[in-house]
Amino acid sequence: MSKKDLAEYKRKYQTFRHHAWAGLGFLSVTLAIRLIFLESTVILTPVIVILAIYIIIALIFTYRYREGLNASIGTVMGDPSIEFEKEKLKTDIEKEKLKLEKKKAKSEIKKQKKAKK
Repeated sequence: MSKKDLAEYKRKYQTFRHHAWAGLGFLSVTLAIRLIFLESTVILTPVIVILAIYIIIALIFTYRYREGLNASIGTVMGDPSIEFEKEKLKTDIEKEKLKLEKKKAKSEIKKQKKAKK
């Protein structure tokens, strides 16, 4: 399997895993509401069935794309240390630009004050 496929599988695995956990969260809240309000069981029963089917489908797809877990961090994101260094350099450059602009603004203010005197 190519690196691109592994990266795609990892992305899909993460997505379906997220949906499975979200479905379980919604299901637990729905079951808690059903236990608290006993008269709403007729309304909530179809919702519970739909959520259970949704969770099962998400778990099936999570199992299907589990090969994406074999993708290393470098395959999916690139080398993290290089990315970090690039971001650090960008922020340093931005800071230097801001300092230069601030110095220019101060010198302009001084020139204007001297011109008024």
